[in-house]
Amino acid sequence: MRRVVDTSAWIEFLLASPTGKALATEIPTREDWLVPTIVQLELAKWLHREAKDDMADTIAAFSEMCVVVPLDTRTALAAAHLCAQYRLATADAIVYATALSQDADLLTCDAHFSGLPNVTLIPKTAPPATP
Repeated sequence: MRRVVDTSAWIEFLLASPTGKALATEIPTREDWLVPTIVQLELAKWLHREAKDDMADTIAAFSEMCVVVPLDTRTALAAAHLCAQYRLATADAIVYATALSQDADLLTCDAHFSGLPNVTLIPKTAPPATP
């Protein structure tokens, strides 16, 4: 199954958080892992802020071994429609429009995608309370 992995799912997976561990069975093979260029941008921003540069370079290189899907005019216009239809932020609408345009589903941890067609939502779990 072809799948777009949203930035939220990438981050949880990379952190190996409880949510990231739950995502492990949902992560596609590289051949089926679609990476919108907007996800590369969001991921690079997060990695440069939160990780060492060598890790950022490794993850960026990995993303390029997946199926990178550049933003084109058709997808941008579809995203504009999705912004209005579902009240999505621009980047989220681009990610979702990319999935739809590629006949793929979207794997995400972001609740604002809840209930949308072709979305697999693995909700973020709160860390256990400390006594």
